[in-house]
Amino acid sequence: MDAGREVMPVVTDGVGRADRLAARIARDGASCVWCGREFGRLVRATTDHLVPRVKGGPSWLENELAACGRCNRARGHRGAAEWADECERLGWPVDRTLLARTLRELEGAIERRGGQRRARAQIVTQLRRLEI
Repeated sequence: MDAGREVMPVVTDGVGRADRLAARIARDGASCVWCGREFGRLVRATTDHLVPRVKGGPSWLENELAACGRCNRARGHRGAAEWADECERLGWPVDRTLLARTLRELEGAIERRGGQRRARAQIVTQLRRLEI
C-alpha cells in the first residue's frame, strides 16, 4: 500500500459486495491489509469489515477492506487496533495509516448518511488505539 497511491472516489449506493471488494483492491492494492500476502490462486481476497457488523459496522465500501480468508477468519469480531497489534506481533506488515484513513472515510460517510450510532463509538475508540 503505497502512500503515494491516488485516492479514488468512494461510491456505495447500489454496488454489490463483489464490486465493492474489487474497488478496494483497485484502490489499496492486491494484498491482504493484515498480513500483506498477495491475492492470487492460493490466497483468496475476502471482504473484511473494519468495524465488525456485530459492533454496528455497516456493509458500506467505506467500512470494508480486502483481507485474505485466513486473516478475516482469525480476526473474527476483534477491533482493528487489537488485531493490528496481533498481526505486528506475528511480524506482519500492517498499514495503520490505511486503517485510520478507512475509519475516517467511514466516519465521514456516517456524517453524511446519518445513523450507525454503535459504529461511531467504535471508530473513535479504534482511531485512538491505532495511535495515528
